Amino acid sequence: MTDFRGNILDLDCSRETERISEFIKKWVLSMRREGAVIGLSGGIDSALASVLCVRALGQERVLGLILPERESNPVSLEYALKHARKLGIRTEVIDITPALAGFGAYEKRDAVVRKFAPEYREGFKFKITLPPDLLARDAFNFYTLTISDGKAPVKTVRLNKDALNGIVAATNIKHRMRMAHLYYSAEKMNYLVCGTTNKSEVIQGFFVKYGDGGVDIEPLAHLYKTQVCGLSAHLGVIPEILSRAPSPDTFSIPVSDEEFYFRMPYDKLDLLLYAWEHQIPINETGWVMGLTEEQVKRAFRDFASKHAATEYLRIPPPTMSDERS
Repeated sequence: MTDFRGNILDLDCSRETERISEFIKKWVLSMRREGAVIGLSGGIDSALASVLCVRALGQERVLGLILPERESNPVSLEYALKHARKLGIRTEVIDITPALAGFGAYEKRDAVVRKFAPEYREGFKFKITLPPDLLARDAFNFYTLTISDGKAPVKTVRLNKDALNGIVAATNIKHRMRMAHLYYSAEKMNYLVCGTTNKSEVIQGFFVKYGDGGVDIEPLAHLYKTQVCGLSAHLGVIPEILSRAPSPDTFSIPVSDEEFYFRMPYDKLDLLLYAWEHQIPINETGWVMGLTEEQVKRAFRDFASKHAATEYLRIPPPTMSDERS
């Protein structure tokens, strides 16, 4: 038997706060920067990262950029502003809708949606999701498009690969537009860009290359999402953010991380990810978590598939210098 147990992800929050604060301070000095810019999304990852930046650098050396667009959940702006006021940091709110419209992001995406749902028109909303509850039943990772007239779902249809790629490509422009704003402000002020990606997302490739993955440091990349939540509570992140369901916040119909990508709640996901990463035996994992061996195998297969498919996100661009003769 290994030491795998249900509380294995518990943190010494005071010690972890100091460790991460020192990491941030070290890299600001090493990169010869004078502070940090962080994109505040109204979610828990950016809230925690900004608290840690303030602890490391002080309020006056942290800038929070809030970058909504027309499909952002209105509470994202509300919570981000409330969090920033509590921290006492400077903020700028920049609506990126005009830039996205100028690029044609909405137009390109909507053209794909209409191929599958001709009913989709102005005033309608949509989301894409994976089959629910991986632990309850096996199912391939096929995405489903749901459109709504704003009152009730009108149509649900499974997307093919080309349609999914078209929607994702247009949607990811939102993340990349935000990255451009973050670097503009960072370079103007001689600050670094602080990332907000956690370990659950890194392992499974749930981030956008040169989008939310385009940063100078990643102070949360060693923490699973449940650890992010625990540390955030310890450090006094506002209750609205602590209780908010994690979401990519990129579609006009709200969709959670669980619905969009992970197919299980984070409390189960993180323990299973830990077991998969540390090669904990399947039978032991199931016994500790109260799951069947088939459920654990199903989760491990999904993790392995997503990790392999997103490996390119985690590596720097290959160069000829990397080649062996």
